[in-house]
Amino acid sequence: MRTMRHVVATAALIAALAVPAALAAQVPPHYPGTVCLTPTFWCWLQPPAPLGSRCYCMTPSGAFPGVAG
Repeated sequence: MRTMRHVVATAALIAALAVPAALAAQVPPHYPGTVCLTPTFWCWLQPPAPLGSRCYCMTPSGAFPGVAG
């Protein structure tokens, strides 16, 4: 179980470092994998996804790609 916690903590750290600081400050507190982070905005994921996996936020213009964080 300790190994799994280490893997999750490492993945969360990598995901956090991949997000620009300005964007990270705007994302509300959340469980890992419940938001999709794009370069300019974020959206909630339903259902949650593995950290770092590809996800999409729907906009009036269509799907916008991001990363689960």
